[in-house]
Amino acid sequence: MAQGFDHLLDATITHLEALKAEGARSVSFSNESVQILREMLQERRERAEPAQSNRPFAQKPIARETVSRKESSVATDAGKAQAADLVGRVADWPVLNAEEKLTAMRDLASRAGACTKCSHLVKSRSQVVFGVGSLDAEIMYVGEAPGLDEDRQGEPFVGKAGQLLTKIIQTMGLSREKVYIANVLKCRPDTPGQTYGNRKPTPLEMQTCWPYLLEQIKCIRPKVIVALGSTAVEGLLGKKTVGITRLRGKFDDFRGIPLMPTYHPSYVLRNPANRIKRQIWEDMLSVMRLLNHPVTSQQENYFTS
Repeated sequence: MAQGFDHLLDATITHLEALKAEGARSVSFSNESVQILREMLQERRERAEPAQSNRPFAQKPIARETVSRKESSVATDAGKAQAADLVGRVADWPVLNAEEKLTAMRDLASRAGACTKCSHLVKSRSQVVFGVGSLDAEIMYVGEAPGLDEDRQGEPFVGKAGQLLTKIIQTMGLSREKVYIANVLKCRPDTPGQTYGNRKPTPLEMQTCWPYLLEQIKCIRPKVIVALGSTAVEGLLGKKTVGITRLRGKFDDFRGIPLMPTYHPSYVLRNPANRIKRQIWEDMLSVMRLLNHPVTSQQENYFTS
């Protein structure tokens, strides 16, 4: 729990520092967010200090916020789930057969679809965008959050950035049906006062939604994870990023699974120079080689001129 609390605190500080750099002088927190922090801190203290009674856990103080007990419990469970799951690598996870995978993923999708942990996103979303692809995929692509098109269609990466991702996957000799595609956040981040555009998920939003992504990864057990953009890297690895341009091209580790950070397709759309296209393609070539997928001379030389 201490490690999970430190992870959440570090992510929150990073977000607040970014807001300060942008000129923000104050921020507001939802009751759910305050409750998550309070109860995680309380449990951390309980674990740090020996219990003074025979009970395994001391009684927690009653929250004074006007949040319903049900909402508070659901939001807190998400934070606790991520903290508890920070330990454990792929070798420790159970291996599921095809039927077990299908059952587990259907149950997870059902729970995610009914999720009301982030009340502000429940009000703004059209639907939960869970994930799509093969449950036996060798490669899992993870982005940051759904956009407008994804929110409308209920499938990740279907807008312009998604169309580019599909082309990249096809150029690798694969298809969307052969890989798995998901996001760190399953709901489109709300944009109050805006009729268009997207925003980056907050650390607390990613923390709350984390158990769903982790269970997807555990169920699929991909051989490689491709993190699309610095937000996806932050959400997966739970640490500050130094910028995707410095992270990309080098494999990191997600609990024993190689993780390749690379540009988000939307970045490539905004920066269509061959140099950028070549960099993201070099990252995909590295993934293909790691999996011992054949690489043709034509594939090898894409975007070299």
